[in-house]
Amino acid sequence: MTLRTRLCWILGVALLALSASGCAVNLLTGAEEPMFMSVSDEMSLGNQMAPQIEKALNGAIPDEALQHYIDRVGQRIASVSHRPDWEYHYVAVEDTMINALALPGGHVYITRGLLEKLTSEAELAGVLAHETAHIVARDSAVAMSKEMGLNALMVAAAAAGRGEAAQMVSVTGYFMMLKYSRTDEQEADEAGMDYMAAAGYNPKAMVETMQMFQELDKVRPIEFLSTHPSPENRVRYLSERVAARYPDPDALKTGKDEFKTAMLDYLRTHPKPKRHRDSLE
Repeated sequence: MTLRTRLCWILGVALLALSASGCAVNLLTGAEEPMFMSVSDEMSLGNQMAPQIEKALNGAIPDEALQHYIDRVGQRIASVSHRPDWEYHYVAVEDTMINALALPGGHVYITRGLLEKLTSEAELAGVLAHETAHIVARDSAVAMSKEMGLNALMVAAAAAGRGEAAQMVSVTGYFMMLKYSRTDEQEADEAGMDYMAAAGYNPKAMVETMQMFQELDKVRPIEFLSTHPSPENRVRYLSERVAARYPDPDALKTGKDEFKTAMLDYLRTHPKPKRHRDSLE
């Protein structure tokens, strides 16, 4: 019995009285991980947190066609993931920071700041695929287990179940400070690349996005990259993955014209309202 398996067994026994799941298999790696929250509790927590996170990111971009486009690309990714049966929501928000994030249970947000830097539908698909991989791996629940501890997670699950606003604000604040490990990020990169390719998108676009991050980070450090593998490393291992797994990546969709029409033209002609302040800057 491995140390990880023994830990999972011990935690499982300890948590039986609390009706917690004890351990779960990471679908990206096949490894067992300590897990103090059921999938249903995780989804309930994400649904409760979503309005507050969206507000913190200055709200959804108010264009139905743009949001439909984002969600359509995201759902195309979700349909080829390890958990196509889960419910996913993909939303573009007004925040001008360069960022994207996934909540527990299926909510993905991508900021105006990042969208303005992308150049194709395939690059968008790569970002959404990376965040979808975090959801499938249940990385948020694992990170919350490590950072918040069992007691806080039980409070979070209870708050989600009862919809208690005050406690949910506190839990949301904890979530905004959570950081994934660099290993989590690399696994999400690699699984995300496989998802986007399976959905019909050119995987080289993910490499191009990392090259863009690399150049931007030289000019002004991008805060969220501090917890990721360096852009240089991501370019290296993703380029190696393309070469090893995808003999004809250019046969897959890039979608520069579609992205320009559906996204960049709107963002250029509809600047972010001045009344919004980037609360996370």
